[in-house]
Amino acid sequence: MQSNFLYALSLFMMTSFGVVSAQSSTVVGPEFGIKGGVNMSNLYSDSDDIDDENALWGFNAGIFAAFPIADKVFIQPEILYTTKGAELDYNVAGVAGTNKFKLNYIEVPLLVRFNLTENFNVHVGGYASYLVNAKLTGEGDIEFDDELDADDFERFDAGLSAGVGLDFNPISIGLRYNYGLTTIGKEREAFGNTYTFPDAKNSNLSLYLAYKLN
Repeated sequence: MQSNFLYALSLFMMTSFGVVSAQSSTVVGPEFGIKGGVNMSNLYSDSDDIDDENALWGFNAGIFAAFPIADKVFIQPEILYTTKGAELDYNVAGVAGTNKFKLNYIEVPLLVRFNLTENFNVHVGGYASYLVNAKLTGEGDIEFDDELDADDFERFDAGLSAGVGLDFNPISIGLRYNYGLTTIGKEREAFGNTYTFPDAKNSNLSLYLAYKLN
């Protein structure tokens, strides 16, 4: 069994090397760079539509690579630090202010990028992220800054990604939307019932600037 495995592995490596060698004359090399930008994030539930009424502004920053797999087609992995969440404005009985629910993630998008022209691309794929910390802050008549226990939330989030980019070598600017598929809260038992708080998923629109290092 071990010899069969080694034979299959060797065959796979030789085949892969042959494919890469065959493409090398027509496909450009890999790209590496840094990127960062601003986020407009929100939370949504299955029963509510996504809107911008409670949008929270944040940021994203990290590194990226792009590996050619065909002419003008790239696999693009990234590693980002990104902020998500939502905010709520209130005015009750003369008490007014804004509460901000902040979720900070290490995020790994994996995208397929299509360079439709020399200066324009579209990219689609998905992302997985790990929750680093969570905060709840208040501004206005009641001010506070509380660190929440990240273990009270689902540590892992995942979703779909799609965006467009304008390329002016070595600088690119792009717009991307992430649609979360994972509920960020954990199930809890209370009074004989099971509920999830917060029973919501991430929604995030990012405007970014990228700089290719090679």
